[in-house]
Amino acid sequence: MNFDFTDDQEQLRDAVRKWVDKGYDFERRRGIVKAGGFSRDAYAQLAELGLTGLYIPDTHDGLGMGPIEGMVAMEELGRGMVLEPLTQALIAGGVLSAYAPEALKTAWLPPIASGERLVVLACQERAARYKLDVCEAKAASAGTGWALTATKSIVPAGDQADAFIVPATVKGQIALFLVERSATGVTTRGYSTQDGGRAAEVSLKDTPASLITQGGLTALEHAVDIGIAAACAEAVGVMDKTLAITTEYMNTRKQFGVAISSFQALRHRVADMKMQLELARSMSYYASLKLNSPTEERRRAMARAKYQLGQSMRFVGQQAVQLHGGIGVTDEYIVSHYFKRLTQLEMTFGDSLHHLGEVSQRMQDTAGVFA
Repeated sequence: MNFDFTDDQEQLRDAVRKWVDKGYDFERRRGIVKAGGFSRDAYAQLAELGLTGLYIPDTHDGLGMGPIEGMVAMEELGRGMVLEPLTQALIAGGVLSAYAPEALKTAWLPPIASGERLVVLACQERAARYKLDVCEAKAASAGTGWALTATKSIVPAGDQADAFIVPATVKGQIALFLVERSATGVTTRGYSTQDGGRAAEVSLKDTPASLITQGGLTALEHAVDIGIAAACAEAVGVMDKTLAITTEYMNTRKQFGVAISSFQALRHRVADMKMQLELARSMSYYASLKLNSPTEERRRAMARAKYQLGQSMRFVGQQAVQLHGGIGVTDEYIVSHYFKRLTQLEMTFGDSLHHLGEVSQRMQDTAGVFA
């Protein structure tokens, strides 16, 4: 199998990496964290690079690209710990393009592609944990439209978004809706997340909504799988940079008159970090390559990938902190922020324990060996 990237994909990687290196350094990120964890200016710059329209067809002003381009972009954003939720733009573009009626596509896809509108997935509920088929939100027909009553938690940039993609039950079945933040009955409570980003609790009370699809669970699973693939790719970028920072520190930090990189025991630990990084990278490739597969095959692949990425993120993050010593947990030093980002990503779209259960549940007679 050929894992070489095309020239266009390499150009995309180069463009995103240059922006991260020059336009999103640690000091700018620190300033965005202090300002609340989200910057419209930075998000607009992602849109100028075309990233918000990656999964949107060119007929609706997007780039019409696919999972590999999304993976390439997310890896590079991970290297810079970019706070702005490009993953949500990928989810919105993918879900609306695949499931929404034409009128909704025409109204929302072009402004999502241009970065004028930020649409985020609001699916997490307190009682659901990470189970997508548990949904207490209710939808009822209201004239020619719909009205939603719901409470959703940990919604990315929820108090800054322009609209939400919300699952809600209709006669016992989950449907998917689009809700504008400016609609009546919407209240948001924003807060900072542990990695410096932004999220919100979102409450809806008899709020007007537009129906995306009655087959909400299928669309919601697809949305979350887009998110998992993006999170895996972002985690690879975060781990890659974490390892680079750690090796640079070990080459400059001296004990007993020599660089600590000369100590064999520490070199072995770095080798183990590298091994976990490359294992994670291969599983991230696997997730992206399976993103357009049939539902059951795709869901099984995402669970496997996210579980392995969770194990790798935990190992690489913890080893980086330990190899740095006390400075590794200080707010002033950058590696502590990479550690926090890895911790957050491990819990995003389902933690490792959840996905281990998914892998186990989806095993067939082959126990997954030849599937």
